[in-house]
Amino acid sequence: MMKNILILGIGNLVLNDAGVGIHIVHMLKSFVMPEGVDILDGGMGGSALISTVQDYNHLILIDAAHDDYPVGTVRRLSPNMPNDYSQLLSLHDAGVRDIIDAIHEHVPMPHVDMLAVSVNGRPTLGMQLSPEVRRVIPQVVQLIFEMIEEKRSIYLFC
Repeated sequence: MMKNILILGIGNLVLNDAGVGIHIVHMLKSFVMPEGVDILDGGMGGSALISTVQDYNHLILIDAAHDDYPVGTVRRLSPNMPNDYSQLLSLHDAGVRDIIDAIHEHVPMPHVDMLAVSVNGRPTLGMQLSPEVRRVIPQVVQLIFEMIEEKRSIYLFC
């Protein structure tokens, strides 16, 4: 039986901003979520998550993005094909690509929305988010709740 929505944070907690997806899902666990919404710390991604992800109708993926945007820029993306993710992925992109490739090969596949938080391309060891990234966490949380509300009109929450 297909489940409704999975909020999946991806990241590397020991590389400061690269762990933003994990930090956000840990924060979300302190909120009461609507029925049919699950939250998962996906670590650095990879094929181990594929069987979990394919059980859902909708995936909200939260990850750091090494890109040309200023640090702390938040973008909501709905890529259609795995190649669309090539410019969006963070420093642990091989694991995320595995998940996205598998999703797009699986029929029926979940709809994927990605919240990408731009980070500095030069990771440093540590478990602290930069002020620029820490400042946008409330925005990302708000976007997640807006996305859940959008999907409530599509899925029946049991």
